[in-house]
Parts: sequence; structure tokens; C-alpha cells
Amino acid sequence: MAKITFYGGAGSVTGANFLLDTGDKKILVDCGTHERDSICDPANHAPFAYDAKSIDVLFITHAHQDHIGRVPKLLKEGFKGEIYSTPSTLDLTRVMFDDALNVMAHDAKRLKCEPIYDRHDADAALSRWHAHEFHQPFEIGDMTVEFLEAGHILGSAMVRFSRGGKSIVFTGDLGNSPEPLLNDTESPEGADYLVMESVYGDKVHEHREERHDILRQAIEDTRVRNGTLLIPSFSVERTQIILFEIHKMMEEGKLSRIPMFLDAPLAERVTDVFRKYRSELNADAQKEFVQGDIFTFPGLTVVRDYDDSIHKAPNPKIIIAGAGMSSGGRIRSHEKKYLPDPNASVLITGFQAPGSLGRRIQDGLKEVKIDGELVKVRAKILALTGYSGHKDRDGLLEFAEKAGESLKKVFVVMGEPKASQFLAQRIQDFLGIEAIVPREKDAVEIEL
Repeated sequence: MAKITFYGGAGSVTGANFLLDTGDKKILVDCGTHERDSICDPANHAPFAYDAKSIDVLFITHAHQDHIGRVPKLLKEGFKGEIYSTPSTLDLTRVMFDDALNVMAHDAKRLKCEPIYDRHDADAALSRWHAHEFHQPFEIGDMTVEFLEAGHILGSAMVRFSRGGKSIVFTGDLGNSPEPLLNDTESPEGADYLVMESVYGDKVHEHREERHDILRQAIEDTRVRNGTLLIPSFSVERTQIILFEIHKMMEEGKLSRIPMFLDAPLAERVTDVFRKYRSELNADAQKEFVQGDIFTFPGLTVVRDYDDSIHKAPNPKIIIAGAGMSSGGRIRSHEKKYLPDPNASVLITGFQAPGSLGRRIQDGLKEVKIDGELVKVRAKILALTGYSGHKDRDGLLEFAEKAGESLKKVFVVMGEPKASQFLAQRIQDFLGIEAIVPREKDAVEIEL
């Protein structure tokens, strides 16, 4: 027998943190931050609900902050075990830790809170990190472990733990396959148990052709209105996909040149990691790379040192800036400038966590507070879920079905309660498999 305890990502989308106690080893899967309007939120500063010193091993599914953001804090609280991920996840994590330290330093001054970790803790975490390729099983105690393609972001992996002819798969986040850059999500065939995400467990994305048209139309509408289009973008994966698709539209003559600014230093560094690991991209993307850099095109300006020169640039123009939920980064200064402008537009391209500034804008508030300043919202607000990096309702059900007849139970996590409950009910109704939506700190025993 083994026991799973759901310490984070249960009843919420973010803060993934699951403990698998095999009797031989205490294994954590992911250790992320809770996405709020600020890293200073008490949820991120609270001590872990378990003794960090007792944890033997930590596995990381991918390099988004809600999966890695509290790893250095785990070291700070006494964790002395080893950390495992894919190689590209490790390289992305180095970049993400650097960015998080900068954000925390900024928030510490602005909001008078202590950072949740420092450079020493981040370096200590990286020193204990080991990289393993996809499909190369290795042993941890009496368990066999293997990374499978999740298709969510570069390097994202599902983690399969096997022992005694039984297996459990922790999905991390599951990609919205097929995608223009990444390989498709692999099948969990043969798994006895799934711990699976449900971000869009109750929603269906636009078709891919429809998302292309919406993006192109938003750009053309900006040209007609002689306005500014803001795209708050997640620096890992979403920015690279948007750049690639604009590149393709221009290459195919479907979009004329328009001034565009990438004002996201983190996204620029992440894009360099994509270039380094181009061999991990799908076959079509690798072929495109042979013709030249797939992340650049005429009219694109990469902004390295922030100033207000972008605001002085004449319209029409497009500004892509992080962060994707407007919870930090340079997008907030642009939103303060352009949200009151009725000729401006904001294109939201991914999930907005409850409580985030992006969620308040998406929900239609006519006035929002940004860095203590009340800002009127007169800009046109557009939402485009087709660029989400997550499977939708139908994709998640199809994924669970692919596990096959071996599947005994599904634990539905990493979703808002409504989405998780909806997906769990569909799994039970359509597949006849028991599906549970655990609450935070719930513990369950499994045969493993």
C-alpha cells in the first residue's frame, strides 16, 4: 500500500504539492506557489504542512511557478533530498528562479513583505537537481520512475511511478495537443491511478483555426482603430506560440507588418532555452527552424531595458508583456496607461486565477486597482482560450479514457472546484471509473 496526501492544488488551480508515501520513501511531486495578486500573499509564506526534513525526493513536472515556486523555500525549511526533472525543465527553472528573485525584491519594497526565499536557497535547490530524459526509467528506492511527454510547455512531463505491477501517473499540466511547437501529450496507458489536472474541466476551447482568426482579427481591429493591443502573456510557452503564429501569418501573407514590442525580459530568456532545445520540439517546428528563427519577424522589437518609449511610439501597435495573469511584470505599467483608452484592446490568452488582476479585468470590472492606483477600464477586453496550454473538457476525458481497463481511480486536482467536480462526474458517467475531487490535506491509500 501507499498513501497520497494532497497538500496543494486540491480545491484550487495553483500551488501544486502532492506527497506520495510509499512506506520506503516520502516523495513530493511539485512544490509551487499559490498564484495571487502578489507573491507576498500569506498562502506562499505559510510553513509547509509537513516536515520538510522528512521528504526524501522531489519530482518536478514542469517549470511554471505554480509548480516550482516554493522549491527553494522547501530547502530553507530543511529539505535535504534530491530533485528530479527533465533537462529542459531544469534549464527553464534556472531562468524562472532568477525572475522570481527579482519580482520578490520588487514586491518586498513595494508591499513591505519578506521574500519567501533568497539566492542562497535557490542555488541550494539547483545544486540538488538531477535531469533525466523522457522514456528513460530509473530507480528511486523500490519504485521505478519514468517521465512521459505532457505536451504542456517545453520539458513538461508526467511522472509514472511503478512498483509490483501497479502504477500511478501524476500528470502535472496536460497540453492542448496538437500544438504548433510541442509533441503531443502521451497516453497514460496501463496506469492504475491518475492524479490529473482539471483547469478547463468544464469548458471547451475554440478550434485552432478559430483561434488563428481571432488573433488575426484582434490585430487588424487594432490597425483599423489606430489603437494599442495589449497581450498579457505567460513567458513560458504562450509567448513563444504567439510569436511563432504571427511569424507564420506574415510568412503566408495573411497579416501585414505592424509595429510590435516584446516587453518581457523573462520571455526573451525563455525563448533562448527553446532555441537550445529545438530538438525537443515537434517535427514541423524543427523543419521551420531550418528556414530561420521561428520567433522573429519584421516589425518586432525586443525591449530589454524598460522605459516609456513604447508609450511614445505611434499607434497602431501591439505590446506583448508578462505576466499572463497581470500579477506582476511590465504588463501592469502598460495596463495603467492603456486600460482607460477606449481605442485600446486587451487580449487575454490563458487562464486567469481567481483573485488575480487579470481575472478582475476579464470579469468586466469597470475600475481596477493597480499598484495602489485606481484605473478606469474603457479598453475593449477580449478572451481567447484556444491559446491555452491546457486540455479542455473533452481532451481531459479522452486522456483518462486512454489509460485503458487497468485504470481503477482518478484523483481530479488543479482546478477550480466547479471544473474539477464537473470533470470527475463526466469520468464516472462516461468511463465508469471512480473519480474523486480531494480537498486540501486529504489523504488516501492506494494499492501500489
